[in-house]
Amino acid sequence: MKFKIDIRKSVPENASLYYKESKKAKRKVDGAKRALEETLKKIDKLEKERRKLAEIQIRPKEKEKKEKRWYERFRWFFSSDNLLVVGGEDATTNEILIKKYLEKNDLVFHADIHGAPFFVIKNPDGREISEETLRETAEMAASYSKAWKKGLGSCNVYYVTPEQVSKKAPPGEYLTKGAFMIYGEKEWFRGTELALGIGFKINEKMEVTGGPISVVEKNSRYFIKIGPGDKKSKELAKEIKDFVLKNARKADFEKIKGIKIEEVQKWIPSGKGRTKK
Repeated sequence: MKFKIDIRKSVPENASLYYKESKKAKRKVDGAKRALEETLKKIDKLEKERRKLAEIQIRPKEKEKKEKRWYERFRWFFSSDNLLVVGGEDATTNEILIKKYLEKNDLVFHADIHGAPFFVIKNPDGREISEETLRETAEMAASYSKAWKKGLGSCNVYYVTPEQVSKKAPPGEYLTKGAFMIYGEKEWFRGTELALGIGFKINEKMEVTGGPISVVEKNSRYFIKIGPGDKKSKELAKEIKDFVLKNARKADFEKIKGIKIEEVQKWIPSGKGRTKK
């Protein structure tokens, strides 16, 4: 290692000069080390953030899966007395509902017309079932029957106990999927009006619901009645949504606007209908 010596200075003076220079150099080195450490920390932090963002972009969005309750595969509502009412949507769900979920204290409803679904009032505690709940269930059984498609204003609906419902056909007869024999005396709701309510209510978000008029009206922020008619379900659903948007609070407007037409359509029986006053 070579050192330059200033011959005009003494040896102690040269030594002192180099000592001062070495202290300056040490301070610079220490500063450079600190700067390097800070830079490395920042780089490490940025790298972690980059990896996090990359994971979010690469990994598909995980949708929150809400566990379905058994009755959500059917038509269903909770009556004014808070009893669960469940109805079939087709031959398969009719068959499953009666065979798997019908219990001793329940009541079974059916419109007196071919091609009607069964509706069951679930009554696990053996409660006395009010006239209001009976009427609401009759309305659903009538409205989701073939009577709606035929454009009828009303039809007769009966109800029976589980013991009166059987898959055993009379001799020489055969029961198709979803069909059952009813034995014994029936209780009747004659001239039951075909009419439903479609409502927009807020739970965690704006939700479309449908069912008996009294239930939907009581539990919805926005509400409209429908009955049999010739307007196709998509057109009718759009009309319902537009009506609700027109009458919506400012705070609810965007939530309602974001609802898909299909969410309204699914409550319209037989794919057509009309609004009612």
